[in-house]
Amino acid sequence: MSKKQILLVNDMVGHSKVGMAAMLPVLSYLGYPTFSLPTALVSNTFDYGRFSVLDTTEYLRQTLTVWQELGFRCDAICTGWMFSEEQARLVVSYCKEQRKRGAMVFVDPVMGDGGRLYNGMTLERVEAMREMTAVADVIFPNYTEACYLTNRPFSDEGLSWDEAKAMLDELRKAGCRSALITSCRIGGQNSVAGYSHVSGEYFHLEYDEIPGLFHGTGDLFAAILMARLLDGDDLKGSTRHAMDVVYRLIERNKDLPDKNQGILVEQFLDLL
Repeated sequence: MSKKQILLVNDMVGHSKVGMAAMLPVLSYLGYPTFSLPTALVSNTFDYGRFSVLDTTEYLRQTLTVWQELGFRCDAICTGWMFSEEQARLVVSYCKEQRKRGAMVFVDPVMGDGGRLYNGMTLERVEAMREMTAVADVIFPNYTEACYLTNRPFSDEGLSWDEAKAMLDELRKAGCRSALITSCRIGGQNSVAGYSHVSGEYFHLEYDEIPGLFHGTGDLFAAILMARLLDGDDLKGSTRHAMDVVYRLIERNKDLPDKNQGILVEQFLDLL
């Protein structure tokens, strides 16, 4: 049976393995025909202090028009970082159209971490991301992003299990079917919380944290999760698998001298 065709809508970073540069090797290795629509061309991750960013909104708009004229279709769409509210709304419109034709939509509402928004992210962009999550089959914000999407306060102590379930319910009220909250603490344990609309089950899965900040791990998690779901696994099992693989990838790369580059995933595809 042929693999489903995936469209990635995310930034393309030239120097570091984040965004599409992290996701494409994973999905290609797993046999998925994968196409790309860059929301920006970025020289390197912002943590280097200097960077260049090219806004691709006009290219995105024209490409979607051409693809619609040519009748191109995909089986799944995964969205990540959006350059602007305008981009987000263009992509929302395209996702709505493709979803009517049977495509699954996965949304990683990239906005912030550690209780705050990323540099350049605005509250208007948060609202645009709410619109994007409304057309998704599965969303996977981190805890900070889930707080912004639900207008709930961020707590350094994390959440109780009842609070996590309430937050998942709030995320689903926006329109998505299933939801995860990654990188949260539940009852003092590092966890990923989730709700599957297929099984009607709430779940939370614990993990051990490896010290250090690795860029692109969220993108790797998204690619592995999506591939597993498209292969027919359930959300809980797919989440556990993605968590375990990302942990092993970090463990193999924890001594890299320049962690801003992200994980050099092509060297470790055997872990998938």
